[in-house]
Amino acid sequence: MSAWTNRILQEFPADLSRFWIACDPDDLLLDERVLHDLRERGFEVLPFEDPVAFRAEYEERYRAAWDRGEEGSSKALVLQLCGTDLDTLPWDYVRMGRKVSLSLADLIPRLSYGVIRQVDSEYHEVLFLAHNKHATQPLGEGETKNFILTHIFRISPYLLNRPEDFWREVLRLHYRGAGLPDLLAKHVAAILKDTPLGDLPIVELLSSKSYMVRAVQNAWSRFLSQYGIQSDRTSNDDAAEARPEVSVPFEHPDVKVIVDTMFLEGALQPVRAHDLPRDLPEWIKVGLVDDPRALGELISEGAKRIAADLPAVEASYRDWVEMARRLGEIIARFNGLNAGTVEPIQQQIHALQRAADDRLKDWLFHHYADLPSLPAAKGPVMVHHVPRYLALRRNAGEDRVALLVFDGLAMDQWIQIREYLVARLPDFSADEGGCFAWLPTLTSVSRQALFSGLKPREFSNSIETTSQEPSLWTRFWQENGLRKPDVVYQKGLKRTEQLADLEEAIARPNVKVAGIVVDMIDEIVHGAMLGKRGIAGQISAWCDTGFVEKLFLLLAEHGYQIYLTADHGNVDADGIGRINQGVVTELKGERVRTYRSEALAASVPSDIDAFRFDSPGLPPDFLPLYAATRGAFVPKGDQIVAHGGISVEELIVPFVKIEIAKRTS
Repeated sequence: MSAWTNRILQEFPADLSRFWIACDPDDLLLDERVLHDLRERGFEVLPFEDPVAFRAEYEERYRAAWDRGEEGSSKALVLQLCGTDLDTLPWDYVRMGRKVSLSLADLIPRLSYGVIRQVDSEYHEVLFLAHNKHATQPLGEGETKNFILTHIFRISPYLLNRPEDFWREVLRLHYRGAGLPDLLAKHVAAILKDTPLGDLPIVELLSSKSYMVRAVQNAWSRFLSQYGIQSDRTSNDDAAEARPEVSVPFEHPDVKVIVDTMFLEGALQPVRAHDLPRDLPEWIKVGLVDDPRALGELISEGAKRIAADLPAVEASYRDWVEMARRLGEIIARFNGLNAGTVEPIQQQIHALQRAADDRLKDWLFHHYADLPSLPAAKGPVMVHHVPRYLALRRNAGEDRVALLVFDGLAMDQWIQIREYLVARLPDFSADEGGCFAWLPTLTSVSRQALFSGLKPREFSNSIETTSQEPSLWTRFWQENGLRKPDVVYQKGLKRTEQLADLEEAIARPNVKVAGIVVDMIDEIVHGAMLGKRGIAGQISAWCDTGFVEKLFLLLAEHGYQIYLTADHGNVDADGIGRINQGVVTELKGERVRTYRSEALAASVPSDIDAFRFDSPGLPPDFLPLYAATRGAFVPKGDQIVAHGGISVEELIVPFVKIEIAKRTS
């Protein structure tokens, strides 16, 4: 156990109370490591967000059992209050609960509270240790910023005197998935303002990985033009003012080594080229593709690096989201290869996918229970966090918000669509992240959680259908200050001719929030005959109709901030045999079956390679049985594309903010 989690857990002595109230304005308890260690000690943490939902869960899962002298769902329950005002709680809670106060101001007192509360929770532990070791006296705001840059991010802005120094640090930060918070990025920009680096878009480069990747990709194309190589990605960007050109010192060894890795793993896209100059330096070829075989070799090298870097069981959810993105880049490239290039690396890619799925399964058994309670302020961790995150964005000034749910869209398929849009829309960009679907990864479970903002346990009466989605979506927004006419929900979109009806709905001045289901991917998946590589070809044909770009442009023209996600992904699966149980199962998916009682779930034939994982958050009488590895409950030997189960490609889905810069006249 780390010193940080141990310090927090000191506040919760075992067997002292069954019901605790933690005043926690900085959400310190809602850190996955803290949640995990508390659960190991028998404590369950439940955020107090909705008084009605909290009381229902408290009475059903805890108090009723305690009153009977039983342990219940856990030995003790911690009500986590994101604040300090106990008057917001029901009087019986305040009377019964043992009170604890936690805050960054108390635990890290010598640093500026206004600064450290803007640092992500993943850095709290190292900040706590650095504070105890190096902060010998109280520091002001500017000194605290420098302290964090030095001890957390290993950056000293006063030493960034040359372009190669700056770009080395920018690339290193984002390669580790650790862009700077805006507050610190602005601090660095202020320090560098009067230096030769001052003309760079420093804040955006340091804080946004998508901005940095786009800038480096465009700089690479301009760099190649020095050798007479023209990129097919060169932009005729009308939004040049929003995207100033930057020059990257690619030849510098510190920059070269990171750029090389970004090409291998798919963060940067290689440029297609023919008839390469004879005097072209060898190291440049990692960012070029002069024949399909070269791209296959690039994918193979990237797969080796990913296989050697799979997250361990103690990894964070962020590590898995980043791994899903890296894996998605590789799979997207692989699915675009011709058959002759695929064959030599096919087994390697499949082995990587299976290894990643096995590692994820082990991780989920230890950590999945922590995910639903994690805070959504900086981005959703699970799909049911998405509405809450969008409500926060509206409160921050995004007046009109559109949520696009591409039903069944896996991370690799989003990357394919993204690359299409990059080529077609010069003023398009995407701030990319990811989040976890709900298990089982079925539409009626995960998409309903996505639109309702609820855990599946909280919509148990409709868990087998999606018919309640419009009312659940509207109810969420009414509870967050909007009127029913302000909210739009539409599903079934897949063709360009449907956009006129959508425009009529979203163009009304009173509409503030639109929830839109695009279900072409799911339709393609359920009719797939040639696996995910075949699906990639169908997605390309669909993109060629212009539907996706027209949809984005339509929403942007009407002033919407656009967010895209999915309820689940999809995976290639092999038949392990049908389960012939008549009407015993309630939901019959290819990758998962669900049952309404332990007796029924136990009736599965022993020769079926399947396993149980009763994840928290599901109704107590909703018991999933998952096909093992990449199996499916279809005849042995059949190969299908399916969803419902536990794999990286099914469970971790894209969450993306779409930006389409306004064109200058």
